[in-house]
Amino acid sequence: MRSNRRKFLAKTSVVAAAVTLPAGVEAQTRASDKPVKRVHYMSGKPPEKTPLFSGVVTYGNMVFIAGIGAHFQGDIKAHTKHVLDEIQKRLEAVGSSMDKVLKVNVYLNDLKDYAGMNEMFLGRFGAEPPVRTTIAAAGGIPGNSLVEIDCIACI
Repeated sequence: MRSNRRKFLAKTSVVAAAVTLPAGVEAQTRASDKPVKRVHYMSGKPPEKTPLFSGVVTYGNMVFIAGIGAHFQGDIKAHTKHVLDEIQKRLEAVGSSMDKVLKVNVYLNDLKDYAGMNEMFLGRFGAEPPVRTTIAAAGGIPGNSLVEIDCIACI
């Protein structure tokens, strides 16, 4: 009986080692695929001085775009279109698209512009739009923009 147990234990040890080996290899693969933070500059190179914040950052397959405003004279529709066009440019520059946006934050200078902003927003993110939060910012939007939008997307 002892010899049967020894044979059984010897066989199961080999099987157990074979089963755990792929898990170890998988762990090593995951470690080498660790996401890396990368800042993307519109000019292609970092500025001489450290900026206050980054405009576009990727982390693994995630894209984070800082708030973009429209700093020119115009109505909410012109401002919203401009901001969405700028977001689209930045997304495409890092290999993403409007269809891959997961979350949007919209900051309005005045809540009365909600309907006009929605009119320009509708359809810009494809058939399945991202989740969205919209607020009217107390004190307004910096730079006299009527709207500021930031987003999170995937690549």
